[in-house]
Amino acid sequence: MICFRRQTIIIVTAVFILASILPFPAPAGDVRLPAVAGLWYPDSKSELAQMIDQLTARAQKTELHLPPSGKLRALILPHAGFVYSGWTAAHAARVLSPGQFQKVILLGPDHRVGFTNGAVSDVAAYQTPLGLIPLHKDARRLRSESRLFESSAASDRREHSLEAVLPFLQVYLKEFTLIPIVLGPSNIPAIADAVDPLIDSRSLVVASSDLSHFLPYPQAKKRDSQTIRWIVNFKSQEIFKRDNIACGRNPILVLLDLARRRHWTPVLLHYSNSGDTGGGRSRVVGYASIAFFEGEPMTEKSQNDHHFNESEGRRLIELARRTIMARLGIKSQDPASASQQDPLSEPCFQHHCGTFVTLKKNGALRGCIGNLVANKSVAEGIRDNALSAAFRDPRFPPLAAEEVEQLQISISILTQPKPLQYKDAQDLLAKLRVNVDGVILRRGTAGATFLPQVWEQLPDPNDFLSHLCLKAGLKANT
Repeated sequence: MICFRRQTIIIVTAVFILASILPFPAPAGDVRLPAVAGLWYPDSKSELAQMIDQLTARAQKTELHLPPSGKLRALILPHAGFVYSGWTAAHAARVLSPGQFQKVILLGPDHRVGFTNGAVSDVAAYQTPLGLIPLHKDARRLRSESRLFESSAASDRREHSLEAVLPFLQVYLKEFTLIPIVLGPSNIPAIADAVDPLIDSRSLVVASSDLSHFLPYPQAKKRDSQTIRWIVNFKSQEIFKRDNIACGRNPILVLLDLARRRHWTPVLLHYSNSGDTGGGRSRVVGYASIAFFEGEPMTEKSQNDHHFNESEGRRLIELARRTIMARLGIKSQDPASASQQDPLSEPCFQHHCGTFVTLKKNGALRGCIGNLVANKSVAEGIRDNALSAAFRDPRFPPLAAEEVEQLQISISILTQPKPLQYKDAQDLLAKLRVNVDGVILRRGTAGATFLPQVWEQLPDPNDFLSHLCLKAGLKANT
């Protein structure tokens, strides 16, 4: 069965245009001194610089596929001892350069004190062995204009989640001003509301977080892989409700909220765990570096640059089927197919798009997994999502070899998601194009997606949106 669609995806959310705020030098005053220098990383300037240089050289050897265009806007970086997480953190060097940003908004989790919402230091500067980092005036603005943020001397003295990221930023950016935010259990949308106006064209947002803690190596890799998929696919609800997936869950959730609003695209730079670097494998901690990019606004022409034809669609479906069969150890009965693997090397298959793979068995759904953001090439996305739909869809048991012959495969290639502005519910219903638009629904940390083929079961726009709200865990008339 051949079922191939080029899908149009829209985002139902609000779009805000906010004024930018330029930095100015921090005033003289108290300095936040290092808490873990000499313990988690060298306290000698020369030794620390040498260690980061060595980690950076190692990170330069990683093969990366970064967006051909698009400006870096944010990072997720780990914060453990450098011998453990430094290799992954050093991948920031692949996307940062001196003078690239004037202001860093650094979000890290509270490990030491215990408070709700945010702590923003009232010192004049942070110090590391590499030198002083002045605080930006917006740090004071957060404390004075929002009840969500207060200063905490105890957090300043003891918290490591911000400190362990700063030396890498000092080496790669050289000079910048800092807004240090430590988060406890938080009102995520409210924190994002407060931070959003502080972001201007010369601002970098950084969320500091390690991933799973103290699991056996294979278990950690599996859990961390799932967490990374949730991050790059904006699955905030999954991140919010799962335990032991990221100590910096709240900073990550705030960053994802900001990334949704501003349409930033996440790309994994590197993953490792302590079993790969400086420790044993019976109890490991996971680390990831993830970059968020802002692409150029897409015109109607660029969104529809390439319309995949039926022949190209058949090749992608064959790729999905071949990938699933290879995982099951099934050899193709077609000699031509078995002897000649289609490389899909044409530019259209290497273009970055969101993709979905849907599996049906005797007409009934058997698995459907995809990625909404364009963080993978079409070919890579089809391969990964074919395996996920077959073996990782939580609604179904993993596909068995005897089911392959009964399997129908359809694929969807998505356009770049774009916001849909509307006045009220009636205006939204009138603007939805039946059998054309897929919809991404976002409200706070809740979210859900319907592809355009869902219109086949729910042709009435009101029913379509009501069921989408229910899927997101919201009331049908939200």
